[in-house]
Amino acid sequence: MGYRWGADAVALLHFGFVLFVILGGFLVVRWPRVAWAHLPAVVWGAAIEFAGWLCPLTPLENWLRRQGGEAGYSGGFVESYLVPILYPHGLTRGLQIGLGVAVLVVNITLYGWILIQRRSDQSR
Repeated sequence: MGYRWGADAVALLHFGFVLFVILGGFLVVRWPRVAWAHLPAVVWGAAIEFAGWLCPLTPLENWLRRQGGEAGYSGGFVESYLVPILYPHGLTRGLQIGLGVAVLVVNITLYGWILIQRRSDQSR
């Protein structure tokens, strides 16, 4: 049972990390120092999508699931958990690149807005 809980904890951590990559810029608006953790997370998240790599948390979760008597899953976390929620037709390479672009667009937009706000505040 401990392995299953561990696998679930890794899956929750993984999901939280994905949310942080996508939406963490909103935290930066409120707490600018979060950018020191968020920017590297965005780079990592985008790199995983663009390169088609497997996040290291996926094999860890699969190992824990197998140790707990469950079957692991094939593919990556995004393909197994998030894509079925967002896109019912499975992950293609083009979709994976699109997800990476979306991460970058959302975050570049947020950070651009933050910089504009800061410059506006400093000029007053």
